[in-house]
Amino acid sequence: MQDNATEVTAAGIARLAGVGRAAVSNWRRRHADFPKPVGGTETSPSFALAEVESWLREQGKLAEVPLRERVWQQVAGHPEGPVTALVHAGCALLLIHERPTVWLEVSAGSDERLAAMLPAALDQVLVPRFGPAPGRRVHRGQTAQGAEAVNSSLSVNTGAGVHAPDAADKDGAVNTPAPLGTPPSVHTPSPVDTPVAPTTEPAVHSVAPVHTPQHPHATPTPIPVPTPAVHTPTGPQLYASAPLLRGAAELAADAGARQAFEFLLGRHLDANPRQYTLTPAELARLMADLAGPARTLLDPACGTGALLRAVDAHPGQELYAQDSAPDLAALTALRLALHARGTVRGAVGDTLRADAYPELRADAVLCHPPFNERNWGHDELAYDARWEYGFPARTESELAWVQHALARLTDGGTVVLLMPPATASRRSGRRIRADLLRRGALRAVVALPVGAAPPYNIPLHLWVLRRPGKAPAAPAVLLVDSGRFAGEGRGGPDWRAVQEAVLDAWRAFERDGRLAERPGLARSVPVIDLLDDDVDLAPARHLPPPAVADGAEQLAVVRERLSATLRLSADLTPPPAEPAPPARWPLTSVGELARGGALLMRTGGNGGHARVPVLTDHDVLAGTAPSGTLPESDEEAVLTEPGDVVVPVLGGGSMARVIDDATRGAALGRSLVLLRPDPAALDSWFLAGFLRGTANHRKASSYASTATRLDVRRLQLPRLPLDEQRRYGARFRALDEFERALRHASRLGEQLVRGMYDGLTDGTVLAGGDGGDTRAE
Repeated sequence: MQDNATEVTAAGIARLAGVGRAAVSNWRRRHADFPKPVGGTETSPSFALAEVESWLREQGKLAEVPLRERVWQQVAGHPEGPVTALVHAGCALLLIHERPTVWLEVSAGSDERLAAMLPAALDQVLVPRFGPAPGRRVHRGQTAQGAEAVNSSLSVNTGAGVHAPDAADKDGAVNTPAPLGTPPSVHTPSPVDTPVAPTTEPAVHSVAPVHTPQHPHATPTPIPVPTPAVHTPTGPQLYASAPLLRGAAELAADAGARQAFEFLLGRHLDANPRQYTLTPAELARLMADLAGPARTLLDPACGTGALLRAVDAHPGQELYAQDSAPDLAALTALRLALHARGTVRGAVGDTLRADAYPELRADAVLCHPPFNERNWGHDELAYDARWEYGFPARTESELAWVQHALARLTDGGTVVLLMPPATASRRSGRRIRADLLRRGALRAVVALPVGAAPPYNIPLHLWVLRRPGKAPAAPAVLLVDSGRFAGEGRGGPDWRAVQEAVLDAWRAFERDGRLAERPGLARSVPVIDLLDDDVDLAPARHLPPPAVADGAEQLAVVRERLSATLRLSADLTPPPAEPAPPARWPLTSVGELARGGALLMRTGGNGGHARVPVLTDHDVLAGTAPSGTLPESDEEAVLTEPGDVVVPVLGGGSMARVIDDATRGAALGRSLVLLRPDPAALDSWFLAGFLRGTANHRKASSYASTATRLDVRRLQLPRLPLDEQRRYGARFRALDEFERALRHASRLGEQLVRGMYDGLTDGTVLAGGDGGDTRAE
């Protein structure tokens, strides 16, 4: 069967069946008819997805593989890898999104017919958006600007078709007629570097011609033709993906083509976190809002396309994207094409060395460039015309990206770049920073909170620049420090507060040309004040500290709250423990309770279309309010209800949290498991209390790697009548109240100590023990 080309690992089987990996290992040992491995390694084998699905259904362990999971397993186990699978699925989904009747026609019939007819149909949507590949002959009746849609009654003539395995052909292949307009033959590129004819289908991942920088007196060379990020796959390439394409079409019928691709791409990015540097959606939205409305936008280091996707889409818009990684450029181009309502151009190539859009003048440029690159082209780009503000040092790759972005702007256009904080103060870049200030190109520097984007331990900056027109240079620069909005632990910053503070300051500065001082947050600084020997643009160095006029009164309030909390903690202190012999209860496990229907078990999701607060594992461990976010996708988020018990599965901490009215409705974050007990069978506080036992956690945890992982199904609790459960639950609930009071007291104590240190050092709090003023006259 064709599905046998798609493989699935033991972890994938566990997700399909909704069990742990240990159960899959048991099935392999206990059932002689369990499918045999078809690939992988001895320690990590892979299995044919179709065989696994059939076996699970025969055993009654699976009524039906969920459509989302089945399509994702086809992507993850594709014989050419998940990236190729995603590109093929994205091409088909774009056809479904723009010309659904054409898809219905080409998908009718066998996989061989689908693979034979699909390239010609895909050309009708891919070539108009991304352009033809260099040296490639488009199908008859088609131009680089696009062609009329393939008629729903695609006529077929004879010709060399796609070779697919079939018993009807003595060589294992069958010749299927190709659709009208198909070239005389479909050629699969050879892995050997041999010359190919101009009409041969190019390799999917070709590299753009290098744009050689010109000396001012050198003879100009022709502008290179950019290599489109997406090429039409050939028939043989599409044949291996036929089951995936049909599954993706089913998914699109349920959720829409755009949401189907977002789900598949999101799962791929989440499964490979170390391969991609992601721009958080909230940060991308802030950057898009700073840039303002624009008709033509460019992202010269597009990555996964988060920045251009954050822009409000409208008809007539033009989006230009480029990335040096061919796979990423293709996925991003398809993502933007499904999202945007206007023109999308995606190109492959090293932007600084091989700019795909040298003649472009965009209204806005959004960019999250690679940081701290030494090999960015310093030696070969010395005479490049883009270095209008000075030739960047080898260690200043970020300033090369700044000037590239300005060079691609129309007069008055806006650039918003994410930058490492060192770029604002390194001595090697001070001359370029000074020239950006003198000529009015740099308009604002915004310091973001720690945790805003990777690397999460560094407070990154946003630079907002304008290409100077004929107007005189601006006399001031806006400096903003939003570091006060950093979240606790891994919860991330308070994005709503960051958005409001930054955009309010920027819009007021744009409107008036200056900004009244906002202590500790923002001010407009005259350019002349920044043009010293260092030209240091770090906002924290130029902003006054937060207002402390009422510091002593605020500290008095904190002290009163701390005293009240300490009194509450004393009242909630548990009574002396009474010794008792070890109990010999009959035990059950969470897994058994879930199978018996006494509780429902759900795991945290990877995204969601509902914009609600997200409960993170840090929130559960720290006892704080929901503080996280999830990527926006069509995946259904798991929402909490009062009485749910939430358990973190990473880190080795012994913790379980009962959801109350204050945290109800929050989405369940990653690395969390939700247990929803049946009130007629289980008391929530009884369940949470026994799950927190240290010995219980040790028995249910895995220590096979550097990160301890908890198998919640293996956690145990005693079988007790409901009345007895409630008696224990009342004690556990009282302990939880005592624990929360202690945490609150700890936070208030830290706030009081920090405020006292600050007040004493800035002179707003008296140091005399008798109330006298000991400050120097």
